[in-house]
Amino acid sequence: MCSRSCQRRCVLLSRIGLTMAFGKRVADYGYRAFSGSMMLLTVYGGYLCVLRGYRYMQKQKQLQISAENQDTEVMKD
Repeated sequence: MCSRSCQRRCVLLSRIGLTMAFGKRVADYGYRAFSGSMMLLTVYGGYLCVLRGYRYMQKQKQLQISAENQDTEVMKD
């Protein structure tokens, strides 16, 4: 059997181990949250880029049509 001091050490070490496991778990959740937010920002940035490209193409098409029709009102924009 272990002495009282040995039991105290075992309890203390097990608490430290639990605390380290808890800290590791918290760090893992933090990493996952950060990674998830970065993925969402990347997807949103891609969406904004595609949207800007679409608007640019629409504007170029509109300018092309107005140049063919010589519509000066649309060309002023």
